[in-house]
Amino acid sequence: MCGIIGVVSNKESKRLAELVVSCLNRLEYRGYDSVGVAALSSANLEVRKAKGTVEEVVRKKNIKELSGYAFLGHTRWATHGAPTDYNAHPHTDCSNNIAVIHNGTIRNFKELRDELQSLGHKFKSETDTEVIPHMMEEYMKRGMDTFQAFRSAVKSIQGSFAILAVVKGERRIFFAKRDNPLVIGLGDDKTFIASDIPSFLPYTRKVIVISDGELGYVTPNTVYIEDENDNPIDVTSRIKIIDWDASSASKEGYPHFMLKEIHESPIAVKDTISGLLSEIDKVSEIAEEIRKSSRIIVTAAGTSYHAGFYFSLLLARKGYTSIPLIASEYHNFRVKKGDIVIAISQSGETLDVKMGIRKFKEEGAKIIALTNVIESDIARESDYKLYMRAGPEIGVAATKTFTSEIASLLFLYSLIEKESISYLESAHETVRNVITETEGFAKKIGEELANKNNAYYLGRGLGVPLAMEGALKIKEIAYIHAEAYPAGESKHGPIALVENGFPIVFINDGELVDELEKNLQEMKARGGKTYSISVNKRLNFADTEILVNTDEKLSSLAIAPIIQLIAYYASVKRGYDPDKPRNLAKTVTVE
Repeated sequence: MCGIIGVVSNKESKRLAELVVSCLNRLEYRGYDSVGVAALSSANLEVRKAKGTVEEVVRKKNIKELSGYAFLGHTRWATHGAPTDYNAHPHTDCSNNIAVIHNGTIRNFKELRDELQSLGHKFKSETDTEVIPHMMEEYMKRGMDTFQAFRSAVKSIQGSFAILAVVKGERRIFFAKRDNPLVIGLGDDKTFIASDIPSFLPYTRKVIVISDGELGYVTPNTVYIEDENDNPIDVTSRIKIIDWDASSASKEGYPHFMLKEIHESPIAVKDTISGLLSEIDKVSEIAEEIRKSSRIIVTAAGTSYHAGFYFSLLLARKGYTSIPLIASEYHNFRVKKGDIVIAISQSGETLDVKMGIRKFKEEGAKIIALTNVIESDIARESDYKLYMRAGPEIGVAATKTFTSEIASLLFLYSLIEKESISYLESAHETVRNVITETEGFAKKIGEELANKNNAYYLGRGLGVPLAMEGALKIKEIAYIHAEAYPAGESKHGPIALVENGFPIVFINDGELVDELEKNLQEMKARGGKTYSISVNKRLNFADTEILVNTDEKLSSLAIAPIIQLIAYYASVKRGYDPDKPRNLAKTVTVE
């Protein structure tokens, strides 16, 4: 849940500190409780860290004044230990000769810590991470060289991790990965290693994705990787060239990444459909596997779950046994041979999804992954993989990736049903027109909702998962308590809270309009303030309505940017930063 960056160079300079700070700024979406840097020079290993944002800590600790040939940088989302100065990364050993940063969770850290303390090691934090430099120190005391000590420490750990370590006197960065993302960037005279590609994208597009169980080290000009059995790996075949533009990871004049990424949704959808068309044979094979399956389990978390729920409803309407499953509840479900599991994760690293697909694979199901990150863990561990190709998304709240997930799933659904996919050729134009035509109205609604503390989002049929996504968005970035219900269910309890001025947002995708209208009138009769986001057919009597006209098959793609814009403008009106919602991180890599 944290962001990590390492860079090692042939030259020792302060410019490397500035470069690491720029990388940290692009990683801050992964966590912003605290920030720290370790600078390794020919004379010293120096750590500076504190609670706060990147900007605050860089200024307070004068991080740009550091000089060195190797740097580690970390931005933290707390899992073990409160967000404090002393819990910030990097962490060091007793002699301050080893510095380590880590993303993940070490399950057996208490046992390791107790053992190390019994051997005389002194700990300075409450984190699980701190056991790593102390283990390395202990193994080096026993005669191991630095890499052997690092390897032995990693093999002692139970849990998930992406680890970077430096040792005083060595011009290299050690790394290890299990369940958390880690990628190498190859520069001309320096090497990067980080949680994700956008962090170093302005400096190199040449990357190597590290797989689970692998560890090794990087120097300014070389990469060494070995598998979990200590066998060296030929890295030359693993080098990939990223075709993203570096501007994809900058705001380009928008006040926030979230607004930029909503406006990028049309091109994201276009790239998604183009990518799937380029692999039409593979997608058709996946569609055939789904048609032959006994049951279809669609598993995901958060926003991706809502996209999966939408897809699951489409299939259920055609008679398939399709079951939407919240990823963290995988313990409650058992699959069998003949079942298909569709795992959806923007990052491809969501730990709950990974744990679920591993269990389901052992039980005999085939796994289909839909992710946005090529060669991510979930993609690699699945039998079949589909990619959204929406490009990097920096804002914590999913926007363009949700729209691309819906587009991907509509594409797959049409192939399952053996129907024409020609309607998707204009999908990006629908999204673009909706944003252009409705943003002002969405801003007005968002600013009105900003004055409220509670809201309902109601829908029927395929509108229910969209209502759920609308409620989630305004909850996570504007901190307005919002609940979503099937509109017919609102009579069975929720309506008790409706009083004069209580806001209710109706998601009207153009079907079941008469039934939805009855629910709206029930709310108005009790003083509720009603809003409607409608496709093709008006919802009469709504106090405020946004109406768009499009192909009914694209109704979900028309509604998605509107609910995102409403939440965005509510957040801004309340004075919050929608890119960095409190207590949340972009990629959830802890259970």
